[in-house]
Amino acid sequence: MMRAGVLVLLFVAYQLWGTGLSTHQAQDRLKSEFADQLATSTTTTELPPTSPSSTTPPVTAPADLPTPANGDPIGHIRIPAIGVDFIVIQGVDISDLKEGPGHFPQTPLPGQPGNVALAGHRTTYLAPFARLDELKPGDDISFETVQGTFTYKVDAHPGAPGDEPSGHFIVKPSQVEILDQDGTNKVTLMACNPKYSARERIVVTGTLTSPPAPATPLPEVTGGNGVTVDASLDALAGGDSSARVPAVLWTALALLIWFLTWLAARKWPVWHKIPVYAIGTPIFLVVLFVAYENIARILPASY
Repeated sequence: MMRAGVLVLLFVAYQLWGTGLSTHQAQDRLKSEFADQLATSTTTTELPPTSPSSTTPPVTAPADLPTPANGDPIGHIRIPAIGVDFIVIQGVDISDLKEGPGHFPQTPLPGQPGNVALAGHRTTYLAPFARLDELKPGDDISFETVQGTFTYKVDAHPGAPGDEPSGHFIVKPSQVEILDQDGTNKVTLMACNPKYSARERIVVTGTLTSPPAPATPLPEVTGGNGVTVDASLDALAGGDSSARVPAVLWTALALLIWFLTWLAARKWPVWHKIPVYAIGTPIFLVVLFVAYENIARILPASY
């Protein structure tokens, strides 16, 4: 039971800190891909001046940009007040949110007209939205995309009785109306709430203060790999049943490696046990890490 308890504690450590390793790798890859997008895209066009003394502002890229595929980087989000600095990925599937903040595909891209909706984790996978509750009305939320740089100001929402206005509000997972297009140009950020629970959603909205970019077509949802808005909001904390078999196999392999290591150590003299464990333990931990990755996919939430 003590050994089982250690394995459980190791899984908790994996959830809180180990998940960040894969996100670090994914963010490095996404930053490289996004840099390539910026390098190969014409983001501004200078208009002819109307007079010799006039200056013309840059015009954002045209609206014929390709619709991003799920998993593509779509922009760089920065929220200085809470230290957010991540590449945003297209999609809000479980696999997408493991790589960084995810964009709901059925909403406009950052900087474009309408309600731009994003989701992210609060306690795992580098917890990009861990501190949403600390945002205050007026704080900046900026996006860099191939169409330019766009700034949003956090909206004020009623606080508790007697308190000042808050920068966030709480909804139930079923309240998908927060993704509706209401004719305003804004961003909606959401994550599980409270921390370590998926009972509610914490929501922050911000109003676009810079001119919007031309809109690009939204992806069609035809089922299969498409993500519907209703399913997406509640699926932020969903589990992946396809990971059950890999989880069982990798867990069995990890236990087998540990058993063989223990068995080999028993057959050697005391002074040979250290080399046996020195060889077997790293192999066991690597296999256990993969097992934990698949177990985490099964669970209802990686908050």
